[in-house]
Amino acid sequence: MSGAQTAAQAMAAAAARLRAAGVDNPARDARVLLAHAARIEAARVTLIAPEDLEPEIAERYEQLIALRAIRVPVSHLVGEREFYGRRFKVSGDVLDPRPETETLIEAALAEPFSHVLDLGIGSGCILVTLLAERCEATGVGVDLSEAACLQASANAVLHRVQARAEIVQSDWFSNVAGRFDLIVANPPYIAADEMAGLSDEVRCHEPELALTDGGDGLGAYRAIAAQVVAHLQPDGRLMVEIGPSQAMAVCAIFSAAGLSDIGVVPDMDGRDRVVRAWLR
Repeated sequence: MSGAQTAAQAMAAAAARLRAAGVDNPARDARVLLAHAARIEAARVTLIAPEDLEPEIAERYEQLIALRAIRVPVSHLVGEREFYGRRFKVSGDVLDPRPETETLIEAALAEPFSHVLDLGIGSGCILVTLLAERCEATGVGVDLSEAACLQASANAVLHRVQARAEIVQSDWFSNVAGRFDLIVANPPYIAADEMAGLSDEVRCHEPELALTDGGDGLGAYRAIAAQVVAHLQPDGRLMVEIGPSQAMAVCAIFSAAGLSDIGVVPDMDGRDRVVRAWLR
């Protein structure tokens, strides 16, 4: 991408470079990163396509494409990721918000709640979204990672729910007091022997603590089930994201803990994605 180029030429060259590096959706990534380098909205890239790139924009674009070619996630390069219609600030300290997690949001919003606990808050996308969608609700978010707590706090401020959100560093329930009518979690559920099969973007650039329990992928559900009854109000709900093959095992763990009316919610691709249970 050296020499004078139009934005269209630079974008085409970048897409070819990313394609050769084995990046999925290279044209999309080239477009998003050009918009970021030019500090414009992605929808406006077409407007600058015929124009020569200014040298400083070309230099920023070159750096971004070089990093993407070695599989640094686009979200980390632009510093944000969209989730449920909102933009969340992200970094290598937290799991990227993912579209399939919106299944958990939809399931949680299907019934009323007033006080929600988010176990393993990460970027804050779940708690912040639930509070933004339910303006009278309050919530607590916990994470073992101090950096994640700071990231979630920043996103709470960004979406103006900080007055209704308490974010605490905690190992699951260890620093949690009180009872909640809704408890949600997207815990680390990838088994240790599955880690090698993840993409470079995930395995090399997202926090291992948020991906795997280092065991069979069910450790977090066992830890949650062991204490959840003491923190749910009567008729309170527990909703967790799961891996597509874990529904039966997680349902059994929750049943053994004394929860009832246990069910599974599929994502938009028809895969098991959320297990929900009640304290009756």
